[in-house]
Amino acid sequence: MLSSLIWLPFLGAAIVGFLPNLSANRARLLALSIASGVIVWTLFLLTQFNISNAGFQFSEFIPWIETLGLNYSLGVDGLSVPLLALNSLLTWIVIYSTSEQITRPRLYYSLILLVSAGIAGAFLSQNLMLFVLFYELELIPLYLLIAIWGGTQKRGYAAMKFLIYTAVSGILILAAFLGVTWLGNAPNFDYNPLVTQGLSLNTQLILLTMLLVGFGIKIPLVPLHTWLPDAYVEASPPIAILLGGVLAKLGTYGLVRFGLGMFPEAWVTVAPGLAIIGAFSAAYGALSAIAQKDIKRMVAYSSIGHMGYILLAAAAATPLSLLGAVLQMFSHGLILAILFHLVGIVETKVGTRDLDVLNGLLSPQRGLPFTTGLLVLGGMASAGIPGLVGFIAEFLVLQGSFSAFPIPTLVCVLCSGLTAVYFVILLNRTCFGKLDNSTAYYPKVQWVERTPALVLAALIFFLGLQPAWLVRLTETTTTAMGATITATNNVQVAVKN
Repeated sequence: MLSSLIWLPFLGAAIVGFLPNLSANRARLLALSIASGVIVWTLFLLTQFNISNAGFQFSEFIPWIETLGLNYSLGVDGLSVPLLALNSLLTWIVIYSTSEQITRPRLYYSLILLVSAGIAGAFLSQNLMLFVLFYELELIPLYLLIAIWGGTQKRGYAAMKFLIYTAVSGILILAAFLGVTWLGNAPNFDYNPLVTQGLSLNTQLILLTMLLVGFGIKIPLVPLHTWLPDAYVEASPPIAILLGGVLAKLGTYGLVRFGLGMFPEAWVTVAPGLAIIGAFSAAYGALSAIAQKDIKRMVAYSSIGHMGYILLAAAAATPLSLLGAVLQMFSHGLILAILFHLVGIVETKVGTRDLDVLNGLLSPQRGLPFTTGLLVLGGMASAGIPGLVGFIAEFLVLQGSFSAFPIPTLVCVLCSGLTAVYFVILLNRTCFGKLDNSTAYYPKVQWVERTPALVLAALIFFLGLQPAWLVRLTETTTTAMGATITATNNVQVAVKN
């Protein structure tokens, strides 16, 4: 059940990359067919998923390198299943939205499938070393996707910066996992939250700090974020979707799964500091987005701000805030994907992303009215307008976090308002005004180009009006995790008294 979601993209990458005499069009169709098959299998998995079970389901275990404690152990629960579905969907979106004139198509599509397989493997891994292997698998493919198919001459610099930061992230996570297993005297590297209970609080804090920095780089959180604007801006729009829509969720998932899940006692100790960092990241991202002239860079900084909400919710660790954190991960992936896709269309048709140049795109005769209308929808969803998927996620985050950290939560409420400010700036400058006569007639956007945005817009609307479809998948798991943190907090209070 689960291995297919990993090995089908792996097999597809090998076929696309090494099958002789494969034309560019056939390579694209083959990659798209494989991605479609993964989506179908993911949907089947969702129909079989037991929403009342808080533990891992469809578990697979094969002894691998037992002398090193490395086993092929997979499982899925309410925390990972929405992110698994997001990965499958956005992989299809990335392949579909790629231009048919892409250079070196066989290598390109193979790398995308490899990244998708690695991310799925990381979400499913129940062995710490297996997680690290899948976590690192996407490093070189994404470096090549940015360096080869990036936008300007700075793509090499952006790719190298991404490579260095992500390598450091992996080293810190590996070191923390080695410490957990060796110091906890565990027989192997299989995921076991109980293995840390025998460690002293100081030891737990050291190991947790390594995980916080490692996963904080991947998210990224301020001040570990400096690789993100360069990588997102230099990457092509489809690869930017892959980076922001899926890859960043490995960081937030890792924080909740391994940081909160394995170190509940230490997590309660550092939670106030994490809440402050989350609020600061939200404020920094929002204010930086307001200052941007490049709409793609504006969307990149908005991503930093929304990741801050997730850290705040994880720090509060109430059942409601953890539910909101998972929904925020999923909704942010959909919203960022539609924004990057639409920005890519605007850049392709108009030839610029500069807010000082763009204007009048909403003109029905000579502009890009349909694309601009979808851009308005994406901005509204990012700002948390009721009826769209971003609203319910932010509402749960803020409602669930307020009782634990009222001041950081109020800061994030203010930042939610700032989100509306910078998207109003973007829409006001791009949608309205008089078109320049010298560049007034833009190439028509074909329906094929609109399809990814329409799929994403439909999901943003549907899950905004029917959030229970998402809530039911993860509520049981996040409630159990929140109860663990609450019990740990009560024990600490009792000991102090």
